Amino acid sequence: MFFYCISRLVFSLMVFSVFTGLCENDLFLSFCGTWHHGNTALNLNVNISTGCNEMLISANENSLSISGQITAYCTNSDVIPLNKYGLDTEQDTDFCVKWEPLLDMLLLQVGGRTLTLCWPTRPRDSCCTDLSPGQNGNISTYGIKKGSIRGDQVTDKTLSTYSFNGQSTSYAKLCFQAARSDLESSHLSERPCAHRSEKELKKADPRGFSVDSPVKAGSSSKPVVSVYIPPAVGQRTLKARSKLVVTFYNSTVFQEVHNKVKLLKEVVEITVENELIVDLSEPVKMDFHHDAESRFPRSCVSWDTRKGQNSSTFFMNACADIETCSVLLHADPLQMNWLKDGCVTNEKGPKHTECLCNHLTYFSVMVQMEPRPMRHLLALTAITSVGCAVSFISCVALIVLLCRKKRCSKEQSLPIHLGLTCSLALLSLLFFFTGVLANVGGESVCVWVGALLHYALLSSLTWMGIEVFHTFWLVYMVFKPCPKLYAWNLIGFALPVLPVVVLLAVGDIYGLREVFSTSDPPEAFRMCWMKVSHQALLAQGFTTMTVLALLVSSGMVILFLVFREIRTRDEWKQRRVAFLSIWGLSCLFGSTWCLIFLDFEPLSDFIHFLFCILNSFQGFFLMLRFCLLNWMRKQAKGSGLSSTSSGSTRQHMLQAQEKS
Repeated sequence: MFFYCISRLVFSLMVFSVFTGLCENDLFLSFCGTWHHGNTALNLNVNISTGCNEMLISANENSLSISGQITAYCTNSDVIPLNKYGLDTEQDTDFCVKWEPLLDMLLLQVGGRTLTLCWPTRPRDSCCTDLSPGQNGNISTYGIKKGSIRGDQVTDKTLSTYSFNGQSTSYAKLCFQAARSDLESSHLSERPCAHRSEKELKKADPRGFSVDSPVKAGSSSKPVVSVYIPPAVGQRTLKARSKLVVTFYNSTVFQEVHNKVKLLKEVVEITVENELIVDLSEPVKMDFHHDAESRFPRSCVSWDTRKGQNSSTFFMNACADIETCSVLLHADPLQMNWLKDGCVTNEKGPKHTECLCNHLTYFSVMVQMEPRPMRHLLALTAITSVGCAVSFISCVALIVLLCRKKRCSKEQSLPIHLGLTCSLALLSLLFFFTGVLANVGGESVCVWVGALLHYALLSSLTWMGIEVFHTFWLVYMVFKPCPKLYAWNLIGFALPVLPVVVLLAVGDIYGLREVFSTSDPPEAFRMCWMKVSHQALLAQGFTTMTVLALLVSSGMVILFLVFREIRTRDEWKQRRVAFLSIWGLSCLFGSTWCLIFLDFEPLSDFIHFLFCILNSFQGFFLMLRFCLLNWMRKQAKGSGLSSTSSGSTRQHMLQAQEKS
């Protein structure tokens, strides 16, 4: 009997789930394809009106058209030239049309841009959804090929038109379906409902009021967004009584500005019907309670959706300078422009951001994702500056010492040590002044300083690689002559020029770069180096990181082989010689740079400090090594002990090979 009841229950649940699935509505539409057009001027034809009937997406030789009756409020009829968005007329263009019925929002992604054809709002009663495929157009020479609906390709033929038939559905029903979908997937939906709240404003009302989002932040009882409307808003209205509308959105369909930043899902719209409210004497306060973003700086932003006669007035009041105003006045009304102007950001904690804004529009919090903020930035910058200054002075002193020694000694290692020291001196000098040059010279100067800094780094790593190769030659190629000095100079100084020249020719690689701190407010250290872009990241990976990986791996192998070769020798039994041998060769072989591969939590802070200390003071450590070896050589001579040391760690270990 028990198993019978269980089987009936399972059967009932299966039937319920099947019928429920059949009755579910499509929460969104995503149609993508490739527009096969001619080599002419391209246009976008938009003709959208209210209702719920049919949407047509068509294309020909020079036009992409989107028309139909699908919206609750939006009407849009326009012809938009697409060439200003940088479309390549000689190649086919990929595009996507996205319809969000819960937001009454229509987007077009084309040419790497996202255009808003219908701006977001909250439908009051019903939505136009279930846009099922209708009768498509004929096969044509120009049109849409590889059309796909929600990722499923319809046909590989080129069609002139795709049609979609809509069905009017209750907004409340779609909201319930979205909420149930959230529970089943156990995560926040990307297409949840918008929550709308209306309040009557009176010009004579001296009190403000608060409006809270009905959605709670995680497991806490705090609302995701809490809005305080000051009495200054009512005093700025034109009518004695006006209606203020606050709408809370939780959606990722709002355009993200750049891959270096991201926008929180929480977006709030504050408007007064048919009025533009700007330059408030008392700001609107919004408290955003969100997921922890403690390591990333945040900024309150507003979405510039203001149109009409007063838009230029707002721009002149909100933007900081004439140049910014000029850009905003000519901004594309179809593109979403998230601006920091007019808002003040207060980071109350890792999960709480307070925004104070002097105008009404859409608001959200933008998170700086790239470059990654750095903890203890001020301390690391101070250590690096002191280390580079000390290293440069040490390298200059070491160059003088090596040049004097080169006159009276034919030691093969001296020219190599001299080349490495010169490269490190240039690297330390440039890195010490990179912040000053970035702040004074700006982007134009940083292009050349960044390239020169990259060359100095590659040259230093190359000379370290030459040290590795020369050690291997002395240990295992005893009876073969070493390569000539001009060969080492050609490799160490000329070879690193090639990748730098290539990257300069490619362009947009070197320039101004900012490193942000995690302090409140975040501080920025400006330097001349490679920009933060996908192209620059690839360039750094194929040049610097590749050379560094080869240097560290080969250096470790040669260090092990040298240790195995000389560990039984008499001079190795002296502990200080043994220590200086391993420590000195480790510095020469660039082992301190391998710390960059260990930058992960929870050791990140320790690795950052250790990396800055060891590498910024590297020139000082090399000078200290040579001075200690010279002191040991003089001590050995004064005590009458036999020693063939010539000031190099390698001579302590390889006296027989060096004589050969």
